[in-house]
Amino acid sequence: MAEVERHGDQFIVDAQLLSAAFNLPLEETRIRMQSGQIGSLCEAGEDEDAGRWRLTFRHQGRALRLVVDAHGKVLSKSSFPVGPTGAATGPPPIARSHKPAPTGGKKT
Repeated sequence: MAEVERHGDQFIVDAQLLSAAFNLPLEETRIRMQSGQIGSLCEAGEDEDAGRWRLTFRHQGRALRLVVDAHGKVLSKSSFPVGPTGAATGPPPIARSHKPAPTGGKKT
């Protein structure tokens, strides 16, 4: 499996990618995804970002952000600390406008 695959309007992210990002065993990553301890957000790009999506995963003060194209190809990947309310304390967010995608998916 590729790191990210697109199926219709959903993206499926390989659990191994999340496991590495959050320094967790693979099975523990799956358990935490299923229980909601690892949160996710999928945002669709607009204007000059049309055709790109930003997938953000958060767990225990860390975030993994992936920017992918329409086929699920990873264009950029970053990991950074987030505050207790989810506010980023790492790299600044993309300055362009993004709106939530109709649906988002994740592989557990």
